[in-house]
Amino acid sequence: MYAPIALFVYKRPVHARKTVEALQKNDLAEQTDLVVFSDGPKTCAAESSVQEVRKYLNQIDGFKSIRLFERTTNFGLANSIIDGVTRVCDEYGRVIVVEDDLVTSKHFLKFVNDGLDLYEYEEKVISIHGYMYPVRHPLPETFFLRGADVWGWATWQRGWALFEPDGIALLEALKRSSLERAFNFDDSYDYIGMLQSQIMGKLDSWAIRWYASAFLENRLTLYPGRSLVQNIGIDSSGSHCETTRVYFNQISDRYVSVGGIKIEESFEARSAVADFFRNARSPLLTRAMAKVRNMIKRRQTGTD
Repeated sequence: MYAPIALFVYKRPVHARKTVEALQKNDLAEQTDLVVFSDGPKTCAAESSVQEVRKYLNQIDGFKSIRLFERTTNFGLANSIIDGVTRVCDEYGRVIVVEDDLVTSKHFLKFVNDGLDLYEYEEKVISIHGYMYPVRHPLPETFFLRGADVWGWATWQRGWALFEPDGIALLEALKRSSLERAFNFDDSYDYIGMLQSQIMGKLDSWAIRWYASAFLENRLTLYPGRSLVQNIGIDSSGSHCETTRVYFNQISDRYVSVGGIKIEESFEARSAVADFFRNARSPLLTRAMAKVRNMIKRRQTGTD
């Protein structure tokens, strides 16, 4: 049985269409169940776009089965994904997670399913990921990195069971174990700042908590050396992104073979990703994180 796709959509009809059309072209699409979670409008202004997305989704085909959950209220990105992934894992025992701004290679579904099958009983492995950053250094066919990632990924119920929704507990655990630098990818990316933003309610992120949960449990995620996913949503169309092309990567037109590697973090791949982060650090993100750190500092010193 192939893992079902949990697709999360909101109010971007053009992006959603591109995401679905790419999934339809996947080799295993007709053998895969599609479960769509459509979040309710947050404002009256968003209602027409939400309905446009739903109208399109109600007429698609090309999958083994299609179920559309039209939420009557606005869950928000984090709660929508947490609820949806939990539901699908409870029903199927595994899940492939795709958001409405991800365009996949036709080999994506086979890659993540092969990974789910091969590493199903390897407790050290928490997930399979389809996107890879446009690093400057050569990478192996597949490799592992500590933690978890969120641009086209898959996991099992046993993996998702480790998700800790309490950001404060996660941050305290990271500090208690002196893992801040490692969690920040050797100080190449401010993930600690993202977690602090989530705790303060400045960032509605389930992703940073998923990464932290996996990282603290010392779990690994399998990555492809050639990206099988492209993010088309970093264009200011979403609620949590800015416009940038630093993460743009060409989708591989070749299948990525799974297996034949040690179940351990790749030092070479980790170094390549850290190097990418250092060279591609977004000025807007840097300023935003600095603002959050200053706010925290003011609160701690009693000047805010």
